[in-house]
Amino acid sequence: MNAYTINFDVITKINDEQFFQLCRNNPELKLEQNQNGEIIIMSPTGGETGNKNAELITDFCLWNRRQKFGQIFDSSTGFKLPLGSKRSPDVAYIQQERWDKLTQEEKEKFPPIAPDFVLELKSKTDSLKEVQKKMQEYMDNGVKLGWLINTEKKQVEIYRQGQGKEVLDNPQTLSGDDILPEFRLDLALIF
Repeated sequence: MNAYTINFDVITKINDEQFFQLCRNNPELKLEQNQNGEIIIMSPTGGETGNKNAELITDFCLWNRRQKFGQIFDSSTGFKLPLGSKRSPDVAYIQQERWDKLTQEEKEKFPPIAPDFVLELKSKTDSLKEVQKKMQEYMDNGVKLGWLINTEKKQVEIYRQGQGKEVLDNPQTLSGDDILPEFRLDLALIF
């Protein structure tokens, strides 16, 4: 996926409501905004990545239907993170008690909350460095657990709040730790 960054600062500062409306008025574009206020335009994923994203979200949704611990979100969901960026992880999870504290309006727009868990699936055209920066941004904003899955290298980077990054080479499964209780992801369909 190619991504392009645009800085509108010389023209205007785009506030939260304007960014929300920009996204709504351009549904064919996948837009994010980094902490510097720059708009990031990303192209749609290809078939392989889209299929893998579908497999991932299915596993998380099935787990959550059984456990009923919280809410699962797909890559179309934008989150307004505490440090100001608006990001859309490929998969996100928020514990139910935290989700319930948001107002209805906050739930309907870009929820102003850092997910408890995020997953990013690196596609062949993604810059590893940029996706790693995005994962660190999630951690800086309070995400407790993050997985960066690199299918080309058959590698997973695990980010945990307050800990160093852990890198796993060709793992068969991933455990959700205490953030995703009893969740195990079988990577056979991804790798």
